[in-house]
Amino acid sequence: MAIITLTTDLGDKDIYQAALKGSILKLLPTVNIVDITNSVSAFNIQQAAFILKNSYHYFPDETVHLIGIDTVYNTFTKYLAIKYKNHYFVGADNGIFSLMFDEEPEDIFEINIMQDLKFLHFPLADIFVKAACHLAKGDDIEEIGLRVSGIEKKMNLQPVVEKNLIKGAVIYVDSFQNVITNITKDFFNRIQQGRRFTLYFKRNETINHLSWHYNEVPEGEKLCLFGISDHLEIAINKGNASGLLGLNLGDSVIIDFEAL
Repeated sequence: MAIITLTTDLGDKDIYQAALKGSILKLLPTVNIVDITNSVSAFNIQQAAFILKNSYHYFPDETVHLIGIDTVYNTFTKYLAIKYKNHYFVGADNGIFSLMFDEEPEDIFEINIMQDLKFLHFPLADIFVKAACHLAKGDDIEEIGLRVSGIEKKMNLQPVVEKNLIKGAVIYVDSFQNVITNITKDFFNRIQQGRRFTLYFKRNETINHLSWHYNEVPEGEKLCLFGISDHLEIAINKGNASGLLGLNLGDSVIIDFEAL
């Protein structure tokens, strides 16, 4: 069965999500629509990119991922259909793809489907849906657009290494209020080289041990671990790490390793 996933900032209180799903089902009644999330903060492409980057690969090959973030018509923004690692992505070329992909996509096409004027203010339910359904049916990506050579570039905030320090930052806070940093497991291991460390963050808080799971410490105690996204997380077992520790998006974290 064909799958179309949705990653949007449409929320669940208005008509927009229903209009989007209804439009998909009108064109492709047998498709399996899966919500990755419709609760991205309005226009927040960084948040959407983090969620989709860390979830799309759990789906079968040939899944179509429809991205509804900042899709309102803009003279300078292309609408793209992209093939990347045997998955398809349909969205606005507003920088989100460069935040998601670690490599250049196999195919990039600017969608040239004619806009239905009654959907002029909501192309997500028109052009995007038509492109996504076309791909979900297994039809050729080349039939819906013109090949282009690149995507709009935006840069993720990267951790910095200075001597025995990694300087990172908070890039995401999940619904459990776990605080996720931009320090990946591979990056940490490459710099650590087996050394002991101390993680410093706001309010002079420290952690000097990596946990394997959240219940490794008593309830209410703080911990750090590499979660499902393979990014370093700061958490409190059954607690609100972001609120209780005062950690928010953009806040700095520092890992101090013992000297070699």
